[in-house]
Amino acid sequence: MKDFKKYYIIGATPEEVYQALTFEPTIQLWTGDKVQMKPESGTEFSLWDGSITGKNLEFIEGKKIVQQWYFDEQEIPSIVTIKLHEHKQGTSAELLHTNIPDEAFEDMTNGWNTQYFGDLQEFYEEE
Repeated sequence: MKDFKKYYIIGATPEEVYQALTFEPTIQLWTGDKVQMKPESGTEFSLWDGSITGKNLEFIEGKKIVQQWYFDEQEIPSIVTIKLHEHKQGTSAELLHTNIPDEAFEDMTNGWNTQYFGDLQEFYEEE
């Protein structure tokens, strides 16, 4: 199991970024895929047309998102924590993803950089 931590700068306010990560219609705008998301603790979610699934654990509006991401038959939960901080260029998104299975680590880190936060950064650059 491995952990991944990284900061991403996004050209939007923390409130806008929070909305883009938790509000179904906005998520669909920047991902272009089917999504299921309800920003309530204990609810299940699905992103990128089911490529990523899990359970929502905690939300602090405009500041923090905590989710459990599912990997097949993994005993120790994989936890994603995203903290949003004000930054002179918009938002600094602090990502901590713990307990990533070794065999999925490279794909996950590439996905964070190119699809998840990469696409979100591009979305706000285009506005």
